[in-house]
Amino acid sequence: MTNHSHKFVESYQGLVGFGADRRTDENTIIYYLQKFSDDQLMQTIVKRMSHGDLEAVFQLISQQLKKHLSEQEYHDLFLKNAEY
Repeated sequence: MTNHSHKFVESYQGLVGFGADRRTDENTIIYYLQKFSDDQLMQTIVKRMSHGDLEAVFQLISQQLKKHLSEQEYHDLFLKNAEY
């Protein structure tokens, strides 16, 4: 059984673009992040990223998680209660 899902990107039919309206912006971010996190793409891109690039992505994601999730939500939604 898997804990993670990327279903949105498989079924989304709307506009992918930024700046049109809030809903389209939100959907575009979900779409981009799900596409970006594809295993094959990640295996290719991380090898080409500098240490600074890797750190920047890590810091951006960490900042957003801390800013928008409670401690419990972080464990339930991001870590999926995994022991890290």
